[in-house]
Amino acid sequence: MTRVLVIGGGIAGLWAAVRSADAGCSVELVTKTELAETNTRYAQGGIAAALFPDDSAARHVADTLAAGAGLADPEAVRVLCDEGPARVRDLIRFGVAFDRGDSGLERGLEAAHSRARIVHAGGDATGAAIEAALVGTVRRRAVRIDERTMLLDLLVETGADGRPAVVGARLLDEHGAIVERRADAVVLATGGSGRLHRHTTNPDVATGDGVAAAWRAGAAVADLEFTQFHPTALAAPGTPLISEAVRGEGAVLRDRAGRRFMADEHPDAELAPRDVVARAVWRRMAAQGGEPVHLDATALGADFLAARFPGLDRVVRDAGFDWSREPVPVTPAAHYAMGGIATDLDGRASLPGLFAVGECARTGVHGANRLASNSLLEAAVFAERAARAIADGRASMLLVQENCTESAPQRASAQFSCTSSGTRVDRTALQELMWEQVGLERDERGLRAASEQLDAWRAPEPVDRRSAEDRNLLDLARLTVAAALARRESVGAHFRTDAAPASAEPAPELEAA
Repeated sequence: MTRVLVIGGGIAGLWAAVRSADAGCSVELVTKTELAETNTRYAQGGIAAALFPDDSAARHVADTLAAGAGLADPEAVRVLCDEGPARVRDLIRFGVAFDRGDSGLERGLEAAHSRARIVHAGGDATGAAIEAALVGTVRRRAVRIDERTMLLDLLVETGADGRPAVVGARLLDEHGAIVERRADAVVLATGGSGRLHRHTTNPDVATGDGVAAAWRAGAAVADLEFTQFHPTALAAPGTPLISEAVRGEGAVLRDRAGRRFMADEHPDAELAPRDVVARAVWRRMAAQGGEPVHLDATALGADFLAARFPGLDRVVRDAGFDWSREPVPVTPAAHYAMGGIATDLDGRASLPGLFAVGECARTGVHGANRLASNSLLEAAVFAERAARAIADGRASMLLVQENCTESAPQRASAQFSCTSSGTRVDRTALQELMWEQVGLERDERGLRAASEQLDAWRAPEPVDRRSAEDRNLLDLARLTVAAALARRESVGAHFRTDAAPASAEPAPELEAA
């Protein structure tokens, strides 16, 4: 029986565990905290798919490629959009109650989509609904679940053919003991790295554990310079996300003087691609001394806001604002990692035995800028494909897809010293450095200053969750800066003020440790 170790309990990890168990595999699912505490749980905007008569997969493909600024992989995008509707129907069968109206599924419009194709559950609680349904589904399967257990490192051994392969993982269990688990296939579904930045919409668990561990093991990673900053996080403690769907329903952005400014920035105004809106907000804030801009949803009315966005309505009001009567202050915040572990169309990484799905994977569908509400879809589509590949005995096959292993003519060498010298990294200082120098706008001077500071810090010995996370954050910060320095052009979410926007070039890929 094929042994499968899935690490991560969001939509990608849960999907991979369920489908692998259904295929007859022996499955163990590991989550860093409680099973439901993932980025998926906090996803507000919904899931995009061409489910309606006035839409098509081809339109969804075109929108995704346009948002990706020329760097999305067309074949990966085609897979995403062609297979997406079936995965949404699977979610319905798993028990997700998407919002419905008199004519069937309700749908919304979000930035850079040419059609209203975003389906939601509970108004703005789509992620929570998906997480709950999949948690219930996985608990009904013969899956061993280890909660409060963290990935430390991957186990790599050289086979008879002389090739290194992943054969399991070293884990830190809930009692603080380091344990080893061996498996025929390891599926990383550990999410993103939003905690690299001072301001983020991500929960505490988003410390990039899987990407850092995969890189240390020798797997290829790519596109780490592409971090999506959401333009509208509430400027209040915790920077809670205010979904793009609010702007899709008609909310507008105003500066300190009350002037709507996005219409001057892009023909699509508030519904321009996220990187455009986020940078416009960032610059307007700089022009007004760092003071937040305001999201004006007053025209939508109290009843609509409470019915369409019940969770957000509570969050905003709990923060002391009545957004039906007054615009609310917003700021950009780190939101989503477009880069990660390089994979093929079946989720296979460059090391045999290793798969990556969800936000920790770089499938190629996002390119330089993720299209709104494609992330949940990507997780479902590629977790399904990974589970099929494992069940079919393809876990040990070598990657052959050009876009994952050999496409980058420019390679960014990222060999970091792991000595005991230097000052132990301070997480708050690292987050501040990344926000200031590797944020929405970058230049060579700031990136080199960041690189020097990061090199002066040392990673702690990973003896508990905090120290293990700090090691991962330091590794990922160094990798991200190296990638941002190597990408000298401005494209998508990677905006360099010292370079003119350029036509898309193949993504720099970081050599493994």
